[in-house]
Amino acid sequence: MEKTIKTIIVDDEPLARKGLAIRLGAFEQVDIVAQCTNGREAIEAIINISPDLVFLDIQMPQTNGFEVLKQLNERGIEMPMIVFVTAFDQYAIKAFEVHALDYLLKPVDHERLELALNKVSSRLNRHKDSEHKGKLVKLVSHVTGQDCEQILQDLAQNSEVNITQYSDVLAIKDVGETKLVPTEDILCIDAAGDYMVVHTHTETHILRKTMKELEEILDPKKFIRIHRSTIINKGFIDKFGNHVNGEYYVVLTNLKELKVSRSYKDKVKHAVLG
Repeated sequence: MEKTIKTIIVDDEPLARKGLAIRLGAFEQVDIVAQCTNGREAIEAIINISPDLVFLDIQMPQTNGFEVLKQLNERGIEMPMIVFVTAFDQYAIKAFEVHALDYLLKPVDHERLELALNKVSSRLNRHKDSEHKGKLVKLVSHVTGQDCEQILQDLAQNSEVNITQYSDVLAIKDVGETKLVPTEDILCIDAAGDYMVVHTHTETHILRKTMKELEEILDPKKFIRIHRSTIINKGFIDKFGNHVNGEYYVVLTNLKELKVSRSYKDKVKHAVLG
């Protein structure tokens, strides 16, 4: 079995460290990455290694186990799972007050250690599942533009989450090479016969695609059609208005004015004013 639980043993007694390490050797999922002889070493190891689990002796000179947790908390360090190990049971209540996962009395026996590790594995699996789910939700939110909380609610209710991937770049062939133009740099695109003219702040590119194909590629949350032959990037709209003759228009941030057809004016107005 692959070792998955990065573990640190902290105890000022050499025989206690060795004994616990030998017992932990019977559990293939445990990977002992460090052994510390005092609280100061423990704090440094936890900061540098970021273990999953720490077996932490409570009674140690200068910096005891509780003080180790206090200092980690004061430094804003993410806390690993803690299993306190001590020869004295009077610390049990205090151990759980500081959110220790478990509490073992010396000498630690195999069955009790196995129970503690089962708790650790269960907590670790729940954390990984939660972390994985969180990453997936953020990915779906980024792709779809939906709110993370709404996605979680939809998942809880077994509702379908609609995922549509839009391109971050346009691949434009030009003289034997293909140029990747980031969609976020595109100001507008207008039709010229069988071609599309793609405008950025600094360049103009010719692309052989239809308006319909572009609308399927470009994210509608970022791009809007303002005319049968024009698509613009919403992020570069500076003004929206109409002339005395009743024609509507938008002005982009580069001061370029573009005509808005009447059939698209309401859509454009909503995009600008919300």
